[in-house]
Amino acid sequence: MGFRLHARRASSSVATNVPRGYFAVYVGENQKRFVIPLSYLNNPSFQELLSLSEEEFGYDHPTGGLRIPCGEDVFLHLTSRLA
Repeated sequence: MGFRLHARRASSSVATNVPRGYFAVYVGENQKRFVIPLSYLNNPSFQELLSLSEEEFGYDHPTGGLRIPCGEDVFLHLTSRLA
């Protein structure tokens, strides 16, 4: 079964629309919203991004997700390798 990465613009109306087993992250200058599997949390590369995120932003996002401090292209490249 394949994995599909969901992307949406950040808004309060979509903050709660996260399926079970997934979580929301916000990436890039435009804070594009991606809904990704919780299993990514076990990956060392993704854990590095989370550490950078904690250092730069903390874990409090106004719409309930995590901000990831990288460009969309870098994030998409990493997640395509994890899928």
